[in-house]
Amino acid sequence: MSVPAATRAPAPPRRGPGRPVPPGRPRRPRRLWPYLLIAPTVVGGVFLLLYPLFRAATISFQHFRMGELIRGGAELVGLDNYRELLAGGEFWTVVLRTFVWTGINVVLIMGLSTAVALMLARLGRRMRLALMSALALAWATPIIAATTIFQWLFQSELGIVNWLLTRLGFESFQGYSWFADGQAMFGVLVVLVVWQSVPFAALTLYAGLTTIPAELYESARIDGGTGRQIFTRVTFPILRPMFALITSLEVIWVFKCFPQIWVLSQGGPDGATTTLPVYAFRIARALHRYDLGSAVAMLTVVVLAVALISNLRRMLRQEGAEP
Repeated sequence: MSVPAATRAPAPPRRGPGRPVPPGRPRRPRRLWPYLLIAPTVVGGVFLLLYPLFRAATISFQHFRMGELIRGGAELVGLDNYRELLAGGEFWTVVLRTFVWTGINVVLIMGLSTAVALMLARLGRRMRLALMSALALAWATPIIAATTIFQWLFQSELGIVNWLLTRLGFESFQGYSWFADGQAMFGVLVVLVVWQSVPFAALTLYAGLTTIPAELYESARIDGGTGRQIFTRVTFPILRPMFALITSLEVIWVFKCFPQIWVLSQGGPDGATTTLPVYAFRIARALHRYDLGSAVAMLTVVVLAVALISNLRRMLRQEGAEP
């Protein structure tokens, strides 16, 4: 005898294929569980990243020196610190030097990294593994340790660089002091930063090269394409977003570079290697002008944010224009 449809018990709600949801079990805590797991990391990141930024922004609008650091009660002065910075010629000299520093380093980093990545793609298995290991070791070397090694390499009397150049016939480098000449010190820092930056960019670009189908290269060679044409018409268009992303990261890293410059030269000689981060630290440390140093730091953040946002917008437009 069949049971009427009106008297049949309603079927329990199902979750997934053939699995009923147990009656009375709350579903909201299960949805919140992933957010609860990442909450400590998010809270820690907000505290460690946003609070110092907020504090520096606050100090930049105050009269904050040694007295205020000890007894508190800093007075708001509005935009006076920024007016003092923008009205001084030294600040604009440092800004220009920072842009030159960033441009030279980023161009060398991206050019050498692209060459190394293309070479990795053409090497045999053993040589590729050896070169990748060497790049990884260079990348893993601590910044201060690598900077100290470069300090030894370029010593005037016992440095290997002067000894090698003298052996090659350049007698003028006998006892040459790299750290006493502004342009020479600038060049040493460029070599150091490029050496530290190339491994990351080269390995990342090589990882991108491995994702390009080999059939595209074979078709380009069959059509008579040269190595340069294959790179400009096949490799680079496919990896353009990766190139843009790595360039943005390198711009940020080089622009805010501080420990290498401070350990080797402390911004000298005669301010020849003083960039915006070093300038902010010197003002705050030597003059105890924490308000002015914070203003320099905030202007640095603004410049980087504008550069990064414009680059990201260009990347998004290019991706949107692609079919």
